[in-house]
Amino acid sequence: MLRNLLATEGIDEEIELRRVETIEDAERERFLGSPTVRVEGKDVDPGTVGREDFGVKCRLYRSDGGLGHVPPREWIRAALRAAA
Repeated sequence: MLRNLLATEGIDEEIELRRVETIEDAERERFLGSPTVRVEGKDVDPGTVGREDFGVKCRLYRSDGGLGHVPPREWIRAALRAAA
């Protein structure tokens, strides 16, 4: 999905995958769970400001469309456009 969105937006950038295996990794990376999508280091979820519940865990995304296992495409598009 992410590669498809990048192509749709005309962005030819590599996707960097990062492995977070320990709580120490999660705290250092400020990792809120898997999957986490960041654009230029910023989480695409607008509701993450001030969160500190870092950990090695699955992540759910709450949006107007309900709960999801991946961030909504609109959030990713908005983050990509803001970074452009």
